[in-house]
Amino acid sequence: MKKMQYERPVIQRLNTGIMNKFGTRTEYAPVTHIEGNAVKELIEKYGSPLFVISEKTIRNTYREANRSFNTRYPKVQFAWSYKTNYLSAVCNVFHQEGSWAEVVSGFEYEKAIRHGVPGNKIIFNGPDKTEAELRTAIENGSPIHIDHLDELYLIKELSGEMKKRPKVAIRVNMDTGIYPMWDRFGFNYENGQAWDAINKIMLSNTIDLIGLHCHIGTFMLAPSAYAVAASKLCDLAMGIKKKFNKNIHYLDLGGGFASKNTLKGSYLQGVDASPGFDQFAEAISTAILNAGFVEDELPLLLLETGRAMIDEAGYLLGTVISNKRLSDGRRATIMDFGVNILFTSFWYDHKISPAQEFSQYTEDAVLYGPLCMNIDVVREHVTLPPLKRDDQVVVHTVGAYNMTQWMQFIALRPAIVLIDCDDKVHQIRKRETVESIVKEEMMPDYLKSFKL
Repeated sequence: MKKMQYERPVIQRLNTGIMNKFGTRTEYAPVTHIEGNAVKELIEKYGSPLFVISEKTIRNTYREANRSFNTRYPKVQFAWSYKTNYLSAVCNVFHQEGSWAEVVSGFEYEKAIRHGVPGNKIIFNGPDKTEAELRTAIENGSPIHIDHLDELYLIKELSGEMKKRPKVAIRVNMDTGIYPMWDRFGFNYENGQAWDAINKIMLSNTIDLIGLHCHIGTFMLAPSAYAVAASKLCDLAMGIKKKFNKNIHYLDLGGGFASKNTLKGSYLQGVDASPGFDQFAEAISTAILNAGFVEDELPLLLLETGRAMIDEAGYLLGTVISNKRLSDGRRATIMDFGVNILFTSFWYDHKISPAQEFSQYTEDAVLYGPLCMNIDVVREHVTLPPLKRDDQVVVHTVGAYNMTQWMQFIALRPAIVLIDCDDKVHQIRKRETVESIVKEEMMPDYLKSFKL
């Protein structure tokens, strides 16, 4: 008979959470498989840690968002936010679903071109666009979203030199009742900066103003703020029509929709606190439809939704390195992944599930990463069963930003796999190696040898 593992007697704290129709939740279920694929087999084949992306979840989420907006507004177009996750396989899933590309740098613009996105369907955002990048965007007919006057003046110069009419929009920042207000990017609505930029563009007679753009914040929990933003963009569009007899082709409401992650310090879990696509769609579409546009002049609604589209499709698999007791008696578990690859753990309390069966005993613990840095904390407080060395865990809702903001710091970055709609696994990024890093380095001759 196998000897049972000793567990000291405790008074168990009930993890009640929010009431549901079954009562309160007092236990956690292990996650041993992701879409039919065993977690332990994935780690054995591709290594630990390992990012896993669900293609099925991406497509289902995109279609849900598309349905929410298209049932409320007649002209809708999504543009995939490359900065959220610019892995080529991920981008092409969105492009297959009909999404354009939204980029904020020359690097991302080049990726979109390499993926085969037509130039006129690449939205070029961001404050840092070089002259060479602007030339390329103008040649390709890409909508350029102007962030500041220096950029506007450069585009005007290029339009004369290239004998082309650039297609542009302006980014507008505004007070939507959410504070602190995002006013770093674009031209302010309230103090007249937006109209100043509009007048300069319209009176130049060398640039085509085709759109108005705003991005009011990140992880937004108030759909009403989007209604205010849409109303103010509509006011500008109606003013342009009245003053210059010019129809604005599109209104771009940016991104910022919250995912189902749980913000640190939040009383409610993210799944309960975050609005759904229907709520955002209702607020935005109602504001535009009630603005006074005649039917033939309704602008196209562009959306650059990133986080809410991809977050739930991402998982991070990891392995326990060791356990210890801190000086105050708390249990500390050290994982083989940290803030270097799970950057969003600074902002969210990611759900963590054991990847093997466990008993009913649970304990409050701190989850640390492997880095020699005191800030490498994955979860400050998490209730889990005791995890021993070589046990595995699954971190949920990590698809947004972690694979673009990760750092090559102390540890090598992991492989990434995609599980397709038939539950088949495809590796879409190799695990980093020392060779892949040092091949970009160059050694001066006088440093090639030493004697210790």
